[in-house]
Amino acid sequence: MSQRIVLIISSVFGLLAVGLGAFGAHALKGVLTANGRLETYELATRYQFYHTLALLVVGLLMEKFPALGISALLFMIGMIIFSGSLYILSLTNQTWWGAITPIGGIFLLLGWASLGWRFFKSQS
Repeated sequence: MSQRIVLIISSVFGLLAVGLGAFGAHALKGVLTANGRLETYELATRYQFYHTLALLVVGLLMEKFPALGISALLFMIGMIIFSGSLYILSLTNQTWWGAITPIGGIFLLLGWASLGWRFFKSQS
């Protein structure tokens, strides 16, 4: 995965995090409150934003460390599964989506582990 693609995708994820957060706080607040899932939705947005920033940094570092593309991919998959399942859970109140969330969390952890490993193995 190229540096350019990672930076574009991080921009899209950032745009979505801000947009979904604002949409949830205003247009969806009634549904989220009725479902008792406002905090769950906020958690999804928060984790998406944290990992969007991580993805952006990874993208910027890829010029020096091209092997960080694996970390970027793991962060992307993790965000989609972790935050995506929480968004769906919040809106549908179908609790089985919560069983999928930890899979996304594992991908996020693997992204961080991969990032640390790449730096550890780096000679520069």
